[in-house]
Amino acid sequence: MRAFVLSGAFAGAAVAAANGPWAQCGGNGWAGESTCVDGYTCTVSNEWYSQCLPGSAAPAPAPEPAPTTTLVTSTKAATSTAAAPTSTSGKGKLKWFGINQSVAEFGEKTLPGVWGKEFYFPSDDTIATLIKDGYNAFRVAFLMERLVPDKMTGPANAAYLANLTHTVDTITKGGAYAILDSHNYGRYYGNIITDASEFKAYWTTLATAFKGNDKVVFDTNNEWHDVDQSVVLSLNQAAIDAIRGAGATSQWIFAEGNSWTGAWHWNTTNDNLKALKDPQDKLAYEMHQYLDSDGSGTSADCVSADIGVQRIVGATEWLKQNGKKGIIGEFAGGANTQCQTAIKGMLDHMEANSDVWMGAVWWAGGPWWADYIFSFEPPSGTAYKYYNSMLKAYAP
Repeated sequence: MRAFVLSGAFAGAAVAAANGPWAQCGGNGWAGESTCVDGYTCTVSNEWYSQCLPGSAAPAPAPEPAPTTTLVTSTKAATSTAAAPTSTSGKGKLKWFGINQSVAEFGEKTLPGVWGKEFYFPSDDTIATLIKDGYNAFRVAFLMERLVPDKMTGPANAAYLANLTHTVDTITKGGAYAILDSHNYGRYYGNIITDASEFKAYWTTLATAFKGNDKVVFDTNNEWHDVDQSVVLSLNQAAIDAIRGAGATSQWIFAEGNSWTGAWHWNTTNDNLKALKDPQDKLAYEMHQYLDSDGSGTSADCVSADIGVQRIVGATEWLKQNGKKGIIGEFAGGANTQCQTAIKGMLDHMEANSDVWMGAVWWAGGPWWADYIFSFEPPSGTAYKYYNSMLKAYAP
């Protein structure tokens, strides 16, 4: 998610000066700067999202897709596809379906921070309740700087690792999967990560700690944004190489993309990530998708009742055409009937195409979310009360 309501996370997309490379620069409802730095042009990906891409040609609307060869790159095009799934050949249950656990990454402006004051860890009781409800995947957010402080090539902080391990063990001993989410937006102490060898060292430390747990999934990094696309590719590959090199050969890896890893523009923004190689062939592409006007997940309103399908159908085609697997690592909608219909449509589309879609994880649960619009914290979280009866039907 682009910004935390409670934790005041990294800045959103709107900026006062010309946007940097790969930044958002337009779209329906966009109120930020529409110009890009020299060498980059504000280019339309779809009705809701334009991005600063290399080149100087004048931006043009995304082309209407041909039925069999062109990926969907506009909301208009997706609307015509939304009535029916791309394919029903893979219809079935998703492998993973669950809830993000967000609290250990809170207070990122105060490092290392104090346990119980700036940050906390998920509730064992909550995890047990959600597992009993049928959910089998929990994406656990934490901060790189707390796990491996000072420098990425250093050792793990024993206390923070112990707390993280306890949460992971609670999840996996309950029979569910723990997705380890370095919730850093491609940054370390606020600086964009560019050194593949240092990132590989960090991932060697993390993977070594959990290589013996088959129900751990490694998420390369949360929501890269405003990063050169070649860097996103090289760092993702460095993480894969480090994980497998550490001896973690049985676990799945989730690779996230640039521009907040959005599914709605994945096929135009992150196409180069199809070059990633995993010797174990257990790689899935993690995308995030919110259904409000700018896709930031900061509003309880959804654009339309079919916006869920509209925003992921292009990603579905990309996965199929490239022989890849995908997962929606974050999604949510407000507690209202329009969002409920949109979410159901998106999940039904994913089940109808479960040959390429492997799962979905709601944003978010955690003991400090209080009255947050998407809170899935039992028993009183806004989304838990409104959506639990519907969502648990999608659990494997």
